[in-house]
Amino acid sequence: MIPVVLKLEITESILVENAKSASAMLVKLQALGIRLSIDDFGTGYSSLSYLHQFPIDTLKIDGSFINKVDVDVEKIEIVRTIVALAWNLGMDVVAEGVETNKQMYQVKSLKCDFGQGYLFSKPLDSQMAETLIATQVRINQNSTNLAKAGLTQLDAVMSF
Repeated sequence: MIPVVLKLEITESILVENAKSASAMLVKLQALGIRLSIDDFGTGYSSLSYLHQFPIDTLKIDGSFINKVDVDVEKIEIVRTIVALAWNLGMDVVAEGVETNKQMYQVKSLKCDFGQGYLFSKPLDSQMAETLIATQVRINQNSTNLAKAGLTQLDAVMSF
């Protein structure tokens, strides 16, 4: 696999348990072109000091914040804050656990970059994922309307 298309997802707790060795390893991985994501952000040992200490490319907002983002004002504000924080640190943001159109539209309105969840696809094995991606590529090649609508990227994570 080409490193620039490989993303490694790391939980916050792994980073905090041994910060010094984790930092050195992450720097080496990023030097190889591997992109790094913090998974389930906001549920573990969230420490803002770690965000600038590690070479992280993406924050993945935990689904527990997304599951009621369309109706719970507190969840909306937490997601808005995480998105702003990530953007200010030059990171991409993924909303995990997007299951409804209302949730998708809400996180999109909060300027979240990407969404992941059952709304887009259930988990797939590698063969089914390849088929789904190949199908999407053919659709994109045959339809300029999809491209104009912003539906040009299909992956386990969907771009808004």
